[in-house]
Amino acid sequence: MISALNCPFCHIDDQQIIFQDELVMSFRDGFPISRGHSLIIPKRHIPSFFELTEQEHKSLLYALRIIKNDLDKELTPNGYNIGINDGLAAGQTVMHLHIHMIPRYTGDCTDPRGGVRWIFPEKAAYWLDNST
Repeated sequence: MISALNCPFCHIDDQQIIFQDELVMSFRDGFPISRGHSLIIPKRHIPSFFELTEQEHKSLLYALRIIKNDLDKELTPNGYNIGINDGLAAGQTVMHLHIHMIPRYTGDCTDPRGGVRWIFPEKAAYWLDNST
């Protein structure tokens, strides 16, 4: 596991921070998949959502609301994908817990139905399954 010493999220430039309190911070994703794609992280270096304290959990959810309100005002997206990759098997590449706040815009892809289900494309379009 990456230590806090080598963690890119533990060394964010203050100018990148768009929101913070004593427990969490938020900044734009360095590799955004949409305009405004933001990350919300605990300041404490932990890899998993399930290691949060109760107060960290509350702060992360509060920050999520703040970032959403800011994005609504700044970019007026039509929806959001909110996600956490928790563990290597789930695709986590930076082992510091982070919540992806991904603004979505009408027409940004051909068919957004299924959202995060597309990590398994063969199971994503369940509404087309005629076997039931």
